Amino acid sequence: MPLTGEYEPSTYPDARDQVNLFEDTNGAEGNTLMGLPVVIITTIGKSSGKLRKTPVMRVEHSGSYVAVASMGGAPTNPSWYHNLRATPLLELQDGPVRRDYTARELEGSERDEWWVRAVAAFAGYADYEQATTRIIPVVLLEPAVTA
Repeated sequence: MPLTGEYEPSTYPDARDQVNLFEDTNGAEGNTLMGLPVVIITTIGKSSGKLRKTPVMRVEHSGSYVAVASMGGAPTNPSWYHNLRATPLLELQDGPVRRDYTARELEGSERDEWWVRAVAAFAGYADYEQATTRIIPVVLLEPAVTA
Protein backbone atom coordinates (compact mmCIF):
# COMPACT_ATOMS: atom_id res chain seq x y z
CA MET A 1 0.00 0.00 0.00
CA PRO A 2 1.89 3.08 -1.20
CA LEU A 3 1.79 6.17 0.97
CA THR A 4 -0.48 8.89 -0.31
CA GLY A 5 -1.04 12.47 0.67
CA GLU A 6 0.41 15.92 0.33
CA TYR A 7 4.21 16.16 0.32
CA GLU A 8 5.79 18.80 2.53
CA PRO A 9 9.48 19.37 1.68
CA SER A 10 12.05 19.57 4.45
CA THR A 11 12.77 22.90 6.07
CA TYR A 12 16.48 21.98 5.83
CA PRO A 13 17.67 23.23 2.40
CA ASP A 14 20.41 20.59 2.01
CA ALA A 15 18.01 17.71 2.72
CA ARG A 16 15.28 19.21 0.52
CA ASP A 17 17.69 19.76 -2.39
CA GLN A 18 19.14 16.27 -2.09
CA VAL A 19 15.69 14.65 -2.10
CA ASN A 20 14.69 16.73 -5.15
CA LEU A 21 17.84 15.75 -7.06
CA PHE A 22 17.50 12.09 -6.06
CA GLU A 23 13.87 11.93 -7.17
CA ASP A 24 14.35 14.03 -10.34
CA THR A 25 17.05 11.60 -11.54
CA ASN A 26 15.38 8.43 -10.22
CA GLY A 27 18.26 7.90 -7.81
CA ALA A 28 21.07 8.38 -10.37
CA GLU A 29 22.20 11.62 -8.66
CA GLY A 30 21.90 12.89 -5.11
CA ASN A 31 22.49 9.34 -3.94
CA THR A 32 25.48 10.02 -1.68
CA LEU A 33 26.22 12.01 1.44
CA MET A 34 29.83 12.56 2.48
CA GLY A 35 30.73 10.22 -0.39
CA LEU A 36 28.64 7.33 0.95
CA PRO A 37 25.36 5.93 -0.40
CA VAL A 38 22.00 7.08 0.90
CA VAL A 39 18.40 6.02 0.47
CA ILE A 40 15.32 8.20 0.74
CA ILE A 41 12.66 7.35 3.30
CA THR A 42 9.16 8.77 3.06
CA THR A 43 7.25 8.97 6.32
CA ILE A 44 3.96 10.43 7.44
CA GLY A 45 4.45 13.51 9.59
CA LYS A 46 3.40 12.84 13.19
CA SER A 47 1.93 16.32 13.64
CA SER A 48 1.17 17.44 10.09
CA GLY A 49 0.01 14.15 8.55
CA LYS A 50 1.91 15.18 5.41
CA LEU A 51 4.46 13.08 3.55
CA ARG A 52 8.02 13.85 4.65
CA LYS A 53 11.12 12.69 2.74
CA THR A 54 14.54 12.27 4.30
CA PRO A 55 17.90 11.00 3.02
CA VAL A 56 19.48 8.48 5.40
CA MET A 57 22.69 6.50 5.12
CA ARG A 58 22.25 3.22 3.23
CA VAL A 59 22.63 0.33 5.68
CA GLU A 60 21.22 -2.80 4.05
CA HIS A 61 21.46 -6.51 4.79
CA SER A 62 19.46 -9.32 3.16
CA GLY A 63 16.76 -6.97 1.84
CA SER A 64 16.20 -5.11 5.10
CA TYR A 65 17.62 -1.74 6.05
CA VAL A 66 18.19 0.23 9.21
CA ALA A 67 17.77 3.92 9.74
CA VAL A 68 20.00 5.27 12.50
CA ALA A 69 18.44 8.20 14.37
CA SER A 70 21.78 9.80 15.15
CA MET A 71 21.06 13.40 14.17
CA GLY A 72 24.82 13.91 14.17
CA GLY A 73 25.07 13.12 17.87
CA ALA A 74 22.58 15.82 18.87
CA PRO A 75 20.81 15.42 22.23
CA THR A 76 17.43 14.82 20.54
CA ASN A 77 16.10 12.37 17.98
CA PRO A 78 15.32 13.50 14.42
CA SER A 79 11.75 14.22 13.35
CA TRP A 80 11.62 11.20 11.02
CA TYR A 81 12.16 8.94 14.05
CA HIS A 82 9.07 10.36 15.77
CA ASN A 83 7.14 10.02 12.51
CA LEU A 84 8.01 6.30 12.30
CA ARG A 85 7.09 5.74 15.94
CA ALA A 86 3.65 7.23 15.24
CA THR A 87 3.16 5.53 11.84
CA PRO A 88 5.57 2.65 11.18
CA LEU A 89 4.68 2.31 7.49
CA LEU A 90 7.12 4.03 5.13
CA GLU A 91 8.38 4.03 1.59
CA LEU A 92 12.08 3.54 0.92
CA GLN A 93 13.75 4.41 -2.36
CA ASP A 94 17.13 2.81 -3.03
CA GLY A 95 18.30 4.08 -6.42
CA PRO A 96 15.36 3.65 -8.80
CA VAL A 97 13.63 1.01 -6.63
CA ARG A 98 10.77 2.11 -4.37
CA ARG A 99 9.16 -0.26 -1.93
CA ASP A 100 6.97 -0.16 1.16
CA TYR A 101 8.53 -1.08 4.49
CA THR A 102 7.49 -1.34 8.10
CA ALA A 103 9.64 0.04 10.89
CA ARG A 104 10.42 -1.23 14.36
CA GLU A 105 13.00 -0.04 16.83
CA LEU A 106 15.67 -2.57 17.71
CA GLU A 107 16.88 -3.49 21.18
CA GLY A 108 19.43 -5.81 22.76
CA SER A 109 21.55 -8.13 20.66
CA GLU A 110 19.53 -7.42 17.51
CA ARG A 111 20.32 -3.71 17.87
CA ASP A 112 23.97 -4.52 18.58
CA GLU A 113 24.22 -6.65 15.44
CA TRP A 114 22.75 -3.90 13.24
CA TRP A 115 24.80 -1.21 14.99
CA VAL A 116 27.98 -2.99 13.85
CA ARG A 117 26.62 -3.01 10.28
CA ALA A 118 25.68 0.66 10.54
CA VAL A 119 29.14 1.71 11.76
CA ALA A 120 30.71 -0.39 9.00
CA ALA A 121 28.59 1.50 6.45
CA PHE A 122 29.22 4.92 8.05
CA ALA A 123 32.01 5.18 10.64
CA GLY A 124 30.69 8.56 11.80
CA TYR A 125 27.97 6.82 13.80
CA ALA A 126 30.61 5.76 16.35
CA ASP A 127 31.62 9.41 16.80
CA TYR A 128 27.98 10.48 17.12
CA GLU A 129 27.47 7.84 19.81
CA GLN A 130 30.32 9.39 21.80
CA ALA A 131 28.94 12.91 21.31
CA THR A 132 25.58 12.25 22.98
CA THR A 133 24.29 10.85 26.24
CA ARG A 134 21.21 9.30 24.65
CA ILE A 135 21.03 5.81 23.21
CA ILE A 136 20.84 6.37 19.45
CA PRO A 137 17.79 4.54 18.10
CA VAL A 138 18.37 1.94 15.40
CA VAL A 139 15.19 1.35 13.41
CA LEU A 140 14.82 -1.80 11.32
CA LEU A 141 13.01 -1.32 8.01
CA GLU A 142 11.59 -4.59 6.72
CA PRO A 143 9.70 -5.11 3.47
CA ALA A 144 5.99 -4.66 4.08
CA VAL A 145 3.87 -7.76 3.76
CA THR A 146 1.20 -7.29 1.13
CA ALA A 147 -2.04 -9.22 1.33
